[in-house]
Amino acid sequence: MKGLLLVDDVLRARPWLVRGGDHVRWLLIVVTIMLVFGALYGAVMGSYSGARYQQILYSALKVPLLLAATFALSLPSFFVLNTLFGLRDDFAASIRALATTQAGLTVVLVSFAPFTALWYVSFGGYDSAKMFNLLMFGIASIAAQGLLRRFYRPLIQSNPHHRIMMWIWLVIYAFVGIQMAWILRPFIGQPDVPTTFFRTEAWGNAYVEVARTLLRLLGW
Repeated sequence: MKGLLLVDDVLRARPWLVRGGDHVRWLLIVVTIMLVFGALYGAVMGSYSGARYQQILYSALKVPLLLAATFALSLPSFFVLNTLFGLRDDFAASIRALATTQAGLTVVLVSFAPFTALWYVSFGGYDSAKMFNLLMFGIASIAAQGLLRRFYRPLIQSNPHHRIMMWIWLVIYAFVGIQMAWILRPFIGQPDVPTTFFRTEAWGNAYVEVARTLLRLLGW
């Protein structure tokens, strides 16, 4: 019950999560939520292949890895930009806001897991499964933006430049995240392809592939 109350604190953007205090407790909460809820949604993603339990396990591991790697790769440029805007003194508070929002994102994703499972049993096609999961991540990210704005409100009130940095973060994170998802694939698992943790052709352009998938679904 206490764990659920902590999740509720994240979803309600409780101020204590970003205003200092017990850093160890905050870190444990954020990491635990990201790992548990991210893995739960990943397991549902991997269930597209039916009884291929190895793919379910791989996907459960890779969704938290995707979020953590995207976050880590986005931080250096964000730190430099915060310094250039004269916001370095608030960087620790910014990190708490961003990381807690990451945790909230995984909770939103899990709430969409039943929709993903229903889509799998209702509609066939690997391409449609990929695009539906992309849609779920997109909607969850939009919901998380509202959470981030609430966490960032005190920072923006102290210095309006934080509003600019918040939107810069969203652009950086989205750009890195889409490409990182492509590198870490497969998350769903193509039924006629052997189960692997990574694809042999890992590198490539995620944006080109998304465009190709959309064209295939539209019959073009």
